Amino acid sequence: MIKKTLFGFLLLGTLFAQSNELGKIIQEYRLKGIDSVQKTLEDFLTQQKYWLDVLQNQDTDFGYYEDINFLFISDKATLKLWLYKIDNGQLTEIAETNSIVGLGSGAKKIEGDKITPIGVYSFIDKFQKLDQYYGPMAFATNYPNIYDRNLKRSGSGIWIHGKPLNGDRKEKNTKGCIAIENNVIMDFDKIIDYKKTLLISYENSFPKVEKSDLALILSMLYQWKNAWIESDIKTYLSFYAKDFKRSDGMSFRNFSDYKNRIFQKKEQKNIEFTKINISPYPNAENKKLFLVSFMQKYTAYKNKAITYNSYDTKELYIELKDNGAFILIEK
Repeated sequence: MIKKTLFGFLLLGTLFAQSNELGKIIQEYRLKGIDSVQKTLEDFLTQQKYWLDVLQNQDTDFGYYEDINFLFISDKATLKLWLYKIDNGQLTEIAETNSIVGLGSGAKKIEGDKITPIGVYSFIDKFQKLDQYYGPMAFATNYPNIYDRNLKRSGSGIWIHGKPLNGDRKEKNTKGCIAIENNVIMDFDKIIDYKKTLLISYENSFPKVEKSDLALILSMLYQWKNAWIESDIKTYLSFYAKDFKRSDGMSFRNFSDYKNRIFQKKEQKNIEFTKINISPYPNAENKKLFLVSFMQKYTAYKNKAITYNSYDTKELYIELKDNGAFILIEK
């Protein structure tokens, strides 16, 4: 397994051929062995240049995705809904369709305001055999997500659904959902895996995504991980915004005290990130915000014995400002 991983990284090393980095890595492996090479390869992951090379030929207008296959893009202003397929970093538009959304503009704030949310949402379920008013089926989103709950937003039951089976649709707006033609949603159901699909909902202007933004975030993730592994508390905490809140409401001050206690245990740690997805996050707060999710494998050791072990989805809401990337919310 290690040899296969090394070979994969060495192939990526061709991206750095101009500076002869690949030759240096091979020579380091020959002279110092696999452990030394692993550290060198890990160092590449902390460099924006590496990620800019990775992203060079990818379609990144809607973000960076390793574990998402489809995107719904909804513009509340033009009443359009697009479906895109993602394949090896390339975007293909599958469909564009008209939609009906909630009455109000901006972000949804409270239950009953009949506003369609703006933001990034995953799908948590697929419903069929509904009341005929919702058409043949619906995809249910995870509104309110962590960002919404952090802002005390309420409500539930935000779906993409069809139109009344009896054809009686008098309302020009929904109660906050996105409604589309029945034949269209049935076609979408044949195409997508809702568990590998996201909805990005915006109004008027989609957040512009630069490859440099994504490279900054990706390199920051691995710098943050290295500080975590090395129990470098000062560097680790420098990646958090001062107004940071954990998903359970813990403040930055309490979080930093908690992490100081954990780091003082001097445990050895192994941390791996896989299936990284980065979405630009439309928001009413005018932040340059991104939702970053990935699978995190975390193992802590003390005297060679495992003290803690987990494999879970990690979610970070990262704000770009002052030439840096800072964690605003963590789950």
